[in-house]
Amino acid sequence: MNIGQAAQKTGLSAKMIRYYESIELLPAAGRSDSGYRQYSPQDLHRLAFIKRARDLGFALAEVAQLLTLWQDRQRASADVKALAAGHITELNRKIAELSSLRDTLQELVQHCQGNDRPDCPILKDLASSGCANS
Repeated sequence: MNIGQAAQKTGLSAKMIRYYESIELLPAAGRSDSGYRQYSPQDLHRLAFIKRARDLGFALAEVAQLLTLWQDRQRASADVKALAAGHITELNRKIAELSSLRDTLQELVQHCQGNDRPDCPILKDLASSGCANS
C-alpha cells in the first residue's frame, strides 16, 4: 500500500508518516519499482501503535521506548507499567499547572468590570508580571 493509502488507513498525514520514518520510529518503507513507498500490514500496525501512544500524550522518546518494549517478547510488564506511571505523573503535573493558570485567569476575569472604562485588572496583572522598570 502506498503512503496515501497508509495515511488514510491510520489517520496520520503522509508528512507525519515520513517524519516517523526520518526519526526511525518506523523502519524505512520498501520502495516500488517506480520509487514509491510501500507499506506492509505490519507497518500499518506499528503506525497505529504510534498514533495511539501519541494520542495518549506520550512524547516521541517515550513512544520509541514503548515500541522497543512492544517488540521485546522477553520484556517485563513492570517496565511498561513504570513508563506509563511516569507519564501519568507528568500528566498530573501539567493538569495542576493548567488548573492554576485557569484559576488565576478566572479570578482576573471576575475582577474585570467589562465596561467602557479603561481600567482592566487583566492588563494590569499582565503588565506587572514582566520585568521590573529600570
